[in-house]
Order: sequence, then structure tokens, then C-alpha cells
Amino acid sequence: MSEKDTVAQVSDAEAERMLDAALGGLTPHEALLEASRADAEKTEERAAAIAKNRERALKLLEAIEKSIR
Repeated sequence: MSEKDTVAQVSDAEAERMLDAALGGLTPHEALLEASRADAEKTEERAAAIAKNRERALKLLEAIEKSIR
């Protein structure tokens, strides 16, 4: 085995350890599912924030219209 092959194997092993650490012990499929669930939760939070901002904007518009009259 040449020195380049040994270095490549060490690098592959290091990359595999880093990937395992990044996945937190999950399989790639499990990590993808977890990320998808987290994104779905963020979507719900964004929808709630949009609704709240719309409500505030309507109240502000109403107050502006009252002050003009």
C-alpha cells in the first residue's frame, strides 16, 4: 500500500468520524427526518407570526383612519 493510499484511508476515516459526530448518532435518514420536522415547526411559527402581524397592521390602519376623520 502506498503512502497516498494510507493518507486517503486516514482521511476517509476522519471524515466518517466527523460525519458521525455531526449526525449525533443518527443515521442520515433519521437526521433528514428530524430536520424536516424542525422545518415544519418553523413553518407553523412563521404562519402564526404572519397572522399576528396582519392583525397588528389592521389595528394600526384602523387607528390611522380614525385619526384622519
